[in-house]
Amino acid sequence: MEEVCLNSEPVFEEGDEYELEGDFTEHDNATGETQRRKDPTAPTVGLEFDSFDEAYDFYNIYGKEQGFGIRVSNSWFRSKRKERYRAKLSCSSAGFKKKSEANNPRPETRTGCPAMVVIRLVDSKRWRIVEVELEHNHQVSPQIKRFYKSHKKMILAAKSAQPLPEPVTEIHTIKLYRTPVMDVGSNGYSNFTESEGLNSIDLSKHLELKEGDAHAVYNYFCRMKLMNPNFYYLMDLDDDGHLRNVFWADARSRAAYGYFCDTVAIDTTCLSNKYEIPLISFVGVNHHGQSVLLGCGFLGHESVENFVWMLRAWLKCMLGQPPQVLITDQCKPLQIAVSEVIPNARHCYCLWYIMQKVPEKLGGLKGYEAIKRQLHKSVYNSLKIAEFETSWAEMIKCHELGENRWLQILYEDRQMWVPVYLKDTFFSGMIPIQENESLTAFFDGYVHKHTSFKEFVDKYDLALHRKRMKEVVADLESRSSSFELKTKCNFEVQLCKVYTKEIFKRFQLEVEGMYSCFNTRQVSVNGPIITYIVKERVEVEGKDKEVRCYEVLYETTQVDIRCICSLFNYKGYLCRHALNVLNYNGVEEVPLRYILPRWRKDFKCRYLLHHGSSNIDVYNPVYWHNHLYKLALPVAEEGAQSEEHYKTTLQSLEELLNKFHLVEDTLV
Repeated sequence: MEEVCLNSEPVFEEGDEYELEGDFTEHDNATGETQRRKDPTAPTVGLEFDSFDEAYDFYNIYGKEQGFGIRVSNSWFRSKRKERYRAKLSCSSAGFKKKSEANNPRPETRTGCPAMVVIRLVDSKRWRIVEVELEHNHQVSPQIKRFYKSHKKMILAAKSAQPLPEPVTEIHTIKLYRTPVMDVGSNGYSNFTESEGLNSIDLSKHLELKEGDAHAVYNYFCRMKLMNPNFYYLMDLDDDGHLRNVFWADARSRAAYGYFCDTVAIDTTCLSNKYEIPLISFVGVNHHGQSVLLGCGFLGHESVENFVWMLRAWLKCMLGQPPQVLITDQCKPLQIAVSEVIPNARHCYCLWYIMQKVPEKLGGLKGYEAIKRQLHKSVYNSLKIAEFETSWAEMIKCHELGENRWLQILYEDRQMWVPVYLKDTFFSGMIPIQENESLTAFFDGYVHKHTSFKEFVDKYDLALHRKRMKEVVADLESRSSSFELKTKCNFEVQLCKVYTKEIFKRFQLEVEGMYSCFNTRQVSVNGPIITYIVKERVEVEGKDKEVRCYEVLYETTQVDIRCICSLFNYKGYLCRHALNVLNYNGVEEVPLRYILPRWRKDFKCRYLLHHGSSNIDVYNPVYWHNHLYKLALPVAEEGAQSEEHYKTTLQSLEELLNKFHLVEDTLV
């Protein structure tokens, strides 16, 4: 067992101070004023030192420059070897003295000051700052001419080591345990090679950091890594130490990717809109249809090389498992990088981003409103490729747009963004297919054009906390709420027990929409495949209604169904036209193949832990974390069902943690 000295009294007696060893001295110049170097670096979580003495010296010098003394208030020791492995260095005004029974007791000089640092021995050889409190509850000023005991002994130790009265400045080295390319997820080193694009980036392109930005970002990473070893970050530095690119993902994002890696969007809005922070976000969709963060980065420059670095860093973090579909903005360097790093993914451009540029690109043209209507009709209403081609050609010819370069590029890339070309691609609802649909950036409301790096790091945790609370609330509502049924349709009754609340509401719109469909009729038979035409009255421009015809293929032996609108591939649930044909054929329940597991309210509990990938390293700590995280979710789900379940779960978890602590003790 470990012997711990708690916060009651300091390890040393009242008159004792920790004896220093080192070359620290102080001297006066001709005017008698103390020579001071620039203010020393403030203590931050993650700073590391070669010895306990060095850590103590660092905090002592900082205290001297700020105007306060220090002392060792707590120490923790290994019981077997009496080896110190943890210590708390506090302001000399921390705590309070014991009450004295003397006739004339010394007055109380302590204030219970909270300022302190906690250091811990790591890897049996380095001391790391793991906790910091910089604020004092009393006046602190380097101008106050007061010598503290810790400073006095520092000077005496220096004089004994330097008998000659030569002017020597204070010497101290702060060691950050970091490499030119920091990869905490891989024990501090990157496995990327030069041929993989890490070192081929233009050295003149790096992140434009203001004073304090780099410190804030790195300190945040160190703090998060200490809190959770599965926090992952990777920094790309050039030979001069300039920061070119940064990538990071917390443990929850890494676990979420295991569930929702089918379709991923890369949000580069901050890059295209020239925000102060060049933020790039990897975003997926969870089982409630909510955006979920799958990683973040800062990009030094929009070049192919930098995008290649970022994508490789992201894939490395996610154990090399690429998504099936990747959605991005219309960015050529990113397109090239995707084709190089993730060549087998279906890469598409985000339709919503493109349509948002229409006013900017076409707003100055004669007949703009008519052009916009024709463009929207071509994009959103075309059910067949031939319809799109005809409608687009009419728009170009009618408005004499043959020389418009932006429209030329859009047409050349049409297979990457026009819905009619993407019907065989599954999008998890991540692309809008109707004019009234829109997208919201994951960090919308937390980032503006002039948000600094430091400000973003401060807001990052808040944004993730609020997003994850929404998921927790949605989980509870999906499990405990009874959904209101709006029809007597069996499909609605069936899936209200299966889907999460939000997905059920979306599917419910399709069930209600069945009543706007009419005249379902069979038009051809080819063996077991029957073709139907379903007519629907749809609103046009918010008021007028027109009748549209939808072709539905129905395979009778396997009960396989496909509608020309392809809502199932776009959104992940059957459309009203397909439901009409099923109902027409007397099918009372949606076939299981059309009930995607990712939309189920118990999806995470049922999720298969393995998908047969031979690339997974089962000895990788990240794999262990993801595996245990998924196994623990059903426990958390059941534990939240009632107060009795909660208490039982809590007790069992505490017992398990105690077992871990006992194992650690036996290994010491």
